Amino acid sequence: MHQQFKGVFSGVLLSLLGAGGALAQGTAGESAFGPGEQASYRVHYLGMTAGSAQVTVGAPMRQWGKDVWPIVSLAKSDAVAGVWPVKDKYVSYWDFNSQRVLGSDMHEDQNHKRRRVRVKLSDDGRSAQVVRQKEGEAPTEKSLEVLEGALDVTGATFALRNRVLEVGREYAYPVFTGSKNFVMKAKVEAKETLTTAQGRQEVLRLRVYTEFSGNLASKRDMVAWLTADARHLPVRIEAELALGAVVAELQDYKQGKVVTPAPAVTAKNGI
Repeated sequence: MHQQFKGVFSGVLLSLLGAGGALAQGTAGESAFGPGEQASYRVHYLGMTAGSAQVTVGAPMRQWGKDVWPIVSLAKSDAVAGVWPVKDKYVSYWDFNSQRVLGSDMHEDQNHKRRRVRVKLSDDGRSAQVVRQKEGEAPTEKSLEVLEGALDVTGATFALRNRVLEVGREYAYPVFTGSKNFVMKAKVEAKETLTTAQGRQEVLRLRVYTEFSGNLASKRDMVAWLTADARHLPVRIEAELALGAVVAELQDYKQGKVVTPAPAVTAKNGI
């Protein structure tokens, strides 16, 4: 089970809750999220509580010469039998002014083995510089082509939150994971009521199609429940992977700053 859980835990959390970017979907009204927002999740693997995740929209900062919001995802495993010690951090750099992701930093610590992956997208959004480094080894760097308008999974998730979501409609975003391109599709199947740690909430149920491989390969489409209000906050995610079922449930939430994009921002992707 150790080998099964390695990579599944952080991969699901950092990818599905909000982690690989380029042009994102613009929004005509207030952003669904803003600096200061923080969501905390409990994660169950094969029916047992296995760890936690926290997704925070950080304070504005400068990255690669531009103003960005760092979207920080932290994943940590609990000290339970059969689970690798995991403590991972993924940062996606969201340029709010242009509604695009500039790149990301992944700091992985699994079973006391550390590595770092940095992705920096080109200004034209057609390529990415990917730097990988294992602890104690020299970094390797390569340039890879990406789909036009590609985001990392964090960017796609947050861009989707900014959409006007309608039952029966499908939304699609090109995604670059740092090594692979694919189109992530999310279809809104129904509006329903779900009991959560915050009480009963009106939610939208979405079926999400991805093309992860290896331990993250899906046996079926993932299912996500987002609040039906303007926040479109993920409150529950279910994934049936090749190596077992993973469920993430929202436990605590803090509202962020309400911000309205500049009028010049327009939609660049999303179907």
